[in-house]
Amino acid sequence: MAQSDDIKVGELKQVGDDDAAYLISLIRTIPDFPKKGILFRDFIPAMSDPRGLAIILDAMKRTLPVKPEDFDLVAGLEARGFLIGPQLATDLGKGFLPMRKAGKLPEPTYSQEYALEYGNARIEIERGSLRPGQRVLIVDDLIATGGSAQAAARLVEQAGGQVAGFSFVMELNGLDGRKALGAYPVTCLMNMPA
Repeated sequence: MAQSDDIKVGELKQVGDDDAAYLISLIRTIPDFPKKGILFRDFIPAMSDPRGLAIILDAMKRTLPVKPEDFDLVAGLEARGFLIGPQLATDLGKGFLPMRKAGKLPEPTYSQEYALEYGNARIEIERGSLRPGQRVLIVDDLIATGGSAQAAARLVEQAGGQVAGFSFVMELNGLDGRKALGAYPVTCLMNMPA
């Protein structure tokens, strides 16, 4: 495991240089996980640090891709989107929509499959958990190829909702994740090489 020295400040600059540097110092890079050739970017040390967690939440609130009045719910992808999504939703006075891995919810569900850098996966939401026309901000820890984010958007739209935008803690450069999201508004706190 190594500390990350190749992480660059994106929208994280909104919290100031000291807090940005502190948060970046907490992100670990783990080579060859979950399989050889992958650099896993671990933000769990930042989540377990009170100051790090406060910086993440403050930065995400300051850098929303749309105004709070332009969305009704915050959706988080299992599992790391569950770590930041509910707190962000609470702080903004919004509800939280969990997007679960396949097989974790009772039927009936809406479901979308997507490709990962190292395999395939499926996410689901319960039918009735999203009312038609509700506007959703989708949050997650990382955008890489954009596959899970695209699936989340399709899931919201399949259920009759509208995607307001995306907010990520980290972005992997060179994998075209933002491009995969087209015209949706996107913010990322920091970015780094894949």
